[in-house]
This record gives sequence, C-alpha cells and structure tokens, in this order.
Amino acid sequence: MADMKLTKQSENYSEWYNQVILRSELADYAPVRGCMVVRPYGTALWENIQADLDARFKETGHVNAKFPLFIPMSFFEKEKEHVEGFSPELAVVTIGGGQELEEPLVVRPTSETVIGYMYAKWIESYRDLPVLINQWANVVRWEMRTRLFLRTMEFFWQEGHTAHATAEEAEEETLKILDVYTTFARDMAAVPVIPGLKSDSEKFAGAVRSYSIEAMMGDTKALQAGTSHNLGQNFAKAFEIDFVDENNTLQYCWTTSWGLSTRFIGAIIMTHGDDQGLVLPPRLAPTQVVIVPILRKEEDRAQVMEAVNRLFAELKAAGIRVKVDDRDNVSPGFKFNEWELRGVPLRFEIGPRDVESGTVMTARRDMPGKPGKKVMPQENVVQWTGDLLEEIQQAMYDKAVAFRDAHIFDPQDYAEFQQSVEDGWAFSWWCEDAACEEAIKQDTKATTRCIPLDQPQGEGVCIHCGRPARRKVYFARAY
Repeated sequence: MADMKLTKQSENYSEWYNQVILRSELADYAPVRGCMVVRPYGTALWENIQADLDARFKETGHVNAKFPLFIPMSFFEKEKEHVEGFSPELAVVTIGGGQELEEPLVVRPTSETVIGYMYAKWIESYRDLPVLINQWANVVRWEMRTRLFLRTMEFFWQEGHTAHATAEEAEEETLKILDVYTTFARDMAAVPVIPGLKSDSEKFAGAVRSYSIEAMMGDTKALQAGTSHNLGQNFAKAFEIDFVDENNTLQYCWTTSWGLSTRFIGAIIMTHGDDQGLVLPPRLAPTQVVIVPILRKEEDRAQVMEAVNRLFAELKAAGIRVKVDDRDNVSPGFKFNEWELRGVPLRFEIGPRDVESGTVMTARRDMPGKPGKKVMPQENVVQWTGDLLEEIQQAMYDKAVAFRDAHIFDPQDYAEFQQSVEDGWAFSWWCEDAACEEAIKQDTKATTRCIPLDQPQGEGVCIHCGRPARRKVYFARAY
C-alpha cells in the first residue's frame, strides 16, 4: 500500500482525502452505509485529542457522566424547533425483543432532551447550580451524503451540557468553552481556527446563540470544527428545569450545550496533509518519532540495533511516543514512504556509519526531502528531539496561518466577492438579513461561517445589497 502513489491534491482533493485515510489506516468503511470503522491508528489520534480536551474540561470544573443511547420520541416533540431541526436525521427504533414498542425510541443524535429530563429531576434549588457535565459518546444522524470523519451516520464526540442560575452565567460558559476549543485547536492541533458567532440560519436547532470555531482546509473550503451553544431557557421550559432562587422564587434554568467530534480528525488531515500523505502535529501524533535501522549487511545488525534500542529507551523514558521499525521483509525506502504516509513528525535513520560517528540522521515530515534532513548527535537525544518536535509544531501552525491568510479576501464589490469565494474566503460587511444570506448562498454556494468576535472598528455596507452593516462576516464554501 505504502509504495502506491496517492492522487495529488491538485488533481482530485476529495479522492486524495479518502485515499490518505484508508492507506494510512486511520479508518475504513463499515458494512453499514455511511458508517466507519476507526482503526487503531485513528483511535490513538482520537484518544490523544480526547485526553487533552478532557483535562481542559476538568480544569474548568466539569465532570463526566454517561447518558442513554435511546431517547423516547416524545422528548423530541417537546422542543418544537429542536425536533424540526433534527427530524430528517433521526434513526428511530420501533421494534424491540421482536415486538412493536409502545413508544418509538430515537437513537441519540444529541442529548439535550434526555439530559434536560434528568436535570429537571436533579435541580431543585439555586444551591444545586451550576451543573457542569460532559459526556464522551457516539451519536447517530441519518446523513444522506457521507464522508469519512467529516460526515458519517455514526460518529464519536464529546457533548457538554450545563445548567445555570442566570443568563449571564450561561453566556459566560458558552464563551469559555469556545475559548477552550480555540486554544486546543491552535496549540495542540496547529489548526488556526477563527472563533465567532453563527448566523441565525446557521445556529443549532433550539439555541438562542451558537458559536463555532471555523478552520480553512487545504482546498480553501471551511470546516466547522467545534460548536458552543447558548440554549437560553428553551430546553429548560420544555423540560421544566427550574429551581427556587435566593428569594424563594421559582425560576427556569439557563442551559448550554457544546461539542467537538471525530470530524476534527478531518480538520487535521486537510489542514496539514500533502501529496505524500498525513502530516500530524507532534503534540497529538500517535507516534512522534520512528527509528529505522539501516542494515546493509547482517554483521551490522548487533551494533546498529544496540544504538537503536538505546535511543528508543531514552526517548520512551522521557515520555516521547517512539517506535522502532525493524521489519526485515521491506526496504528502508518502503518504510520511509509508509511513515511519511502516516504523518509521523520525525524519523531517525541509524546505520553503521552513524554508529561509528555517534550521530543519527533525522528527517522532518513537515519538510519533505533534503530540506528536512539533518545529522544530529546521539548525545542529549531527549533534549534536542523535544526541541525539534516543538519546532515542527510551531512551523506547522505558522504554515497553516500563512495559507489561511493568503486565501482570505476583502472584496470591494459583489463581483469581487463572487471571485473571492471561488478562491478562498471573503471577509465582508453583511446586513444580517436572512434573505440576503440566502441569496448569496444561491448565487455562490457560500455560507456565512461565523461573525468573528474580533471585529473591525466602524460600520460598512452589505456586500450583497448595499444596506448599512454593523459587522463583518466570513463567507466560504464549506464541508
């Protein structure tokens, strides 16, 4: 598999994406249409994402719980806007144990309804608030057009659900989580996301306000990489989540929900990947360093493997995720190609000459070919490996920022706008009229991605209709 050439991104980006996932063994197609099997390599990447985010959530006072996969259909009918938003995507169980169920059960598409039911039981007084719960789970949405990681019928995610005593606390929570997602994406995944507010037409069904982090992929399309929703009192009223406040007055809670899914693996693939395959950020990569022994003759084995095993032990003891590829049935060149395909950030090559000179040849995945190769001493291997991994992490982020910024345009008229969303993103004034937004979508297939929190001074005129506009918005074609 590793010696087969990938389709080039410039030839067919979609085909490149699918081939990279399958050949790098991140995931495979399941026997059920629209579902995927996340293979061990992809699972290891997701576990690294999960571990980092889980620690961040716990640092901000959240705890984990588990809620059921099956939800009574009547729960979805309580919140009208929510059920209308999800109706086409629901998977419904009508038979159980060979008999028709008295009430159909929905296979969890998201958990606001069932968690709302439980919060109504648990919350009685202001002393019970806030409730800050997250769960790691799988969900099912009956998608018509699916793509590995980006949009599958079943996927894995975390979903946070919180309840608060005031509107201000709920909004603070919503923005706090948006910042957690933003920091994680930038610092751990080297994905330079833009945080902002979704338009009313793009917000979550049943939310008062939705925020998202938006990322630019390698083909300049946008990807919504995480969302944080202020649900106001909509779900609290539907499920009677109320409490007695300090004045002994009955009040409805203010709730939030937020989530980041295995879709984020797609964001990493398409932000950093190249024609050789994956390029994984060192802080999340399942394997950070792979050591390849170069054995020209059998008599070289003992001394080469002694050096390889010593370096492996030093790196592993320091907490660096390292692997030795000592397979004897494939060539070093085959191994190089395979580990490049799998996106391992750093490769070490050690042969007899390296043993004699006390050196190791290093190869950076983010800089293919000679520019990324460097001879390093075997001494202080832990120190300089750590430094090099951090250098790679920063270089990947800087490269992604430069690419994103080079493909964000500030068009001066609608004709320029239409060209901008052909070539990348447009950052334009918008009147915030839904009809105007829909007209732009029909004309260009571009949607509002987010109204960034960081806004320019002053006011402008809508790029489409010319009416006064208070805020600038990112428009782009999206996954």
